Amino acid sequence: MNPLSTYVRTRIFPPVPEPVIDEFTILTALEAQLQSRPLLLALLVTVPPAAFASSDGASPWVRYGLPFIMALGCILGLIANYQSTGRIKSVRSARKMIADSTVFSSLLGAVCSAWCVFSFLGSSGEERPFYPLILAMGSLSTAYCLSSARLAAVLNLSIGLFPICSILLLSGDKLQLAAGVSILVAGLFLLRMIVQRHAQLVDLLMLKKQMRDQANTDPLTGLLNRRALNDRLASEIETSTTEGDFAFALLDLDGFKPVNDTYGHATGDMLLCSVADRLREQCGDEAIVARLGGDEFAILVPHGSALNVDSLPDQIMAALVAPHRIEGLLIRVGASIGVSRWPADGSDASELYEKADRALYMAKGIATKPKTAADRRKARR
Repeated sequence: MNPLSTYVRTRIFPPVPEPVIDEFTILTALEAQLQSRPLLLALLVTVPPAAFASSDGASPWVRYGLPFIMALGCILGLIANYQSTGRIKSVRSARKMIADSTVFSSLLGAVCSAWCVFSFLGSSGEERPFYPLILAMGSLSTAYCLSSARLAAVLNLSIGLFPICSILLLSGDKLQLAAGVSILVAGLFLLRMIVQRHAQLVDLLMLKKQMRDQANTDPLTGLLNRRALNDRLASEIETSTTEGDFAFALLDLDGFKPVNDTYGHATGDMLLCSVADRLREQCGDEAIVARLGGDEFAILVPHGSALNVDSLPDQIMAALVAPHRIEGLLIRVGASIGVSRWPADGSDASELYEKADRALYMAKGIATKPKTAADRRKARR
């Protein structure tokens, strides 16, 4: 890859970070859709004056044909824009909308550029400077409205400004040379603003994702927290059908309090992190692991998971049976697990929690679930 293409790729078209690329694509498509309407209306309004202001020395095709094509393109674009309202609901539809807008705006920009160049070449005297001015204003406005879609903005700037700037810069006339330089500088300045706007949008989305992750993640173990788990559980209940059930498990460590009392809370925190790592490794991408608080964990096995729910408790126990090496210490800790299934054990989240909680205490050898928080703490020791 040559240095110029590398510079263009890294500075003008920097890649969007993978964690926010889908959100960025949808947001870009929605903004381009919204900005296209006033843009197309403005271009449509300028068509009659453009036809009226066409050079008398230009051919009928330039004076009337190209303005007619511009007007027809604006009308068709407005119709397509309004028909697509509310249809951008997925990344695929967003990418299609961006691609269609890029192609359509580039073709329309090529027609406008052709009208300006041929009108400029066919004119003489005082009217000549107005054509580059009209085209520059139109191209810069179009690129600004499409700035969220970088490729569309860059193509419109190139198609609109490069031909007329080349003519002005090579004309040998001082005033035309100055006009060409001014238009070129304005285009480069807008391009810089587009690149900066892209970077700011990416930074904003990354910050939003970071805040969302912090709100849904347990800060100690990196697992999902109770809030995020409840959201996933509610979503699973909403999307599941009676033909496909899913499982929900609660896990509570046995003998965790003596570890805190003997070695301190810092060692206890490291033990929790070690347990979280083993649970995460055991479940992989087939289940959702969360920490509810203290030494309580939960596992959501969604519909369609490859995990065997019947053997899941034994698999988890086997994964936790080996001692944990914490700062040179070998610490053993047990666990009890209670499992509930939807819809057999409950139709909503609270019933699934209750069923799994009762199964957990039965696994501990306690006949009935302790009624108070103090009783439950005693039972876990």
